[in-house]
Amino acid sequence: MVLLTAGVAAVLAGHDFRITERRVTIPTAAGSLDAVLVLPEDGPAHGLVVMVHGDGPVEATHDGLYRPWFEAAADAGFATLSWSKPGVGASTGDWLRQSMADRAVEASTVIDWARTRPDVPTGTVILWGASQAGWVVPRIAAERADITAIVAVSPAVNWLRQGRFHLLAELDHAGAGARERERAVAVSDQTRRLLEQRCDFATYRNTTDDDQPMDEARWGFVQRNHTADATADLRAVRVPVLLMLGDHDRNVDTVETENTYRQILGERVTVRRFDAAHSMAAPAMEEHTLLGLATGVFRPRSLLADTVLDTYRGYLDAAPAPGDGTGSPRPPR
Repeated sequence: MVLLTAGVAAVLAGHDFRITERRVTIPTAAGSLDAVLVLPEDGPAHGLVVMVHGDGPVEATHDGLYRPWFEAAADAGFATLSWSKPGVGASTGDWLRQSMADRAVEASTVIDWARTRPDVPTGTVILWGASQAGWVVPRIAAERADITAIVAVSPAVNWLRQGRFHLLAELDHAGAGARERERAVAVSDQTRRLLEQRCDFATYRNTTDDDQPMDEARWGFVQRNHTADATADLRAVRVPVLLMLGDHDRNVDTVETENTYRQILGERVTVRRFDAAHSMAAPAMEEHTLLGLATGVFRPRSLLADTVLDTYRGYLDAAPAPGDGTGSPRPPR
C-alpha cells in the first residue's frame, strides 16, 4: 500500500504542470478543429505560440507529450494554441486529404480566429513547427505580416531527399547488408517513378514491389505532397527563426537543413543542436521503449534531451514585446 501510494504521488507530481488548459472549437471553411488553449497558471500571457504538428494523426496535446513545451512557453509568459488534426479526436475532416498548402491555410485560419478572441493574447505570435511542419510554417510566415518569430524543430527541406535520407539512416541503424540496401533503394526508386507519373492507387498497388505498401489514403497524401520543398518560402521569411536540431536524427538530414537555413536566412536564424533524436527526445528514450514509457509516466519532462526546454523558454523570453519595433527583449517575468 505504501509503495502504491508513493507511485501515485510520483505520477501526480510528474504531471503537475504549471499551466491551465481550455478546450476550444475553432471553425474553419473545411469544418471545425478541436483545440486546446494553454495559459500560464500564475498570471496573464502576453504572447501566443501557435503549434503546427509533424506527420501523423496528432491530437492537440500529442497525447500529453506537448505539455512540457506548453509549460516552458507558459513560464516565459506565452499562451499556446494547438489543435487536433482533421479527423483526429473531435476535429472534422481528414488530415490525409491535405496538402502542405492546405495545412498552411488551416493554421492561418487558426491565427485569424485567435485574433478575434479577447482572451487570446496575440500581440506577439510565434509559430512553432515540428518535422513536416517545415513545409508549412515558412509558407505562413512568408504570407503574413503579423508573425513575430518561428521555432522550427527538426524540419526538412525537400520531401524526396528527406525520404531517401530517412530510408538510408534506418538501414544503417539496423545494420542492413548490401543486398537489403540495394533492394530498399530500388523499391524507393520505383515509388518515386510512380509518383512522378501520377499513377492512381490501383496502378501503384499492382506495380509496387514494396513488402509494406501504402494504403490508398496514404498514397493520395504522398502523391499530393511529394514535391514539397521549403526553399522558396524560406527565401520570403523576414522574421527571426530558432532552428532546433538533434544530433541523432534519423528522419531528417540535419546537415542539409542547417546549411540551407543558414544560407537563406543568414543572421535571422539561430541554430541550436542537442544530444537528441528527431523528436527532441533523449536518444535513450527512443531506443529503449520501456525506459521511454516509464519516463513518460513518472517524469515526462525528462523525455526531452537536456537544455531543449531551457533553450525554447529562453528564446520566447527574448521575443520582442507587443508593439516593440526595435526587437528589444521583454522584461523578465
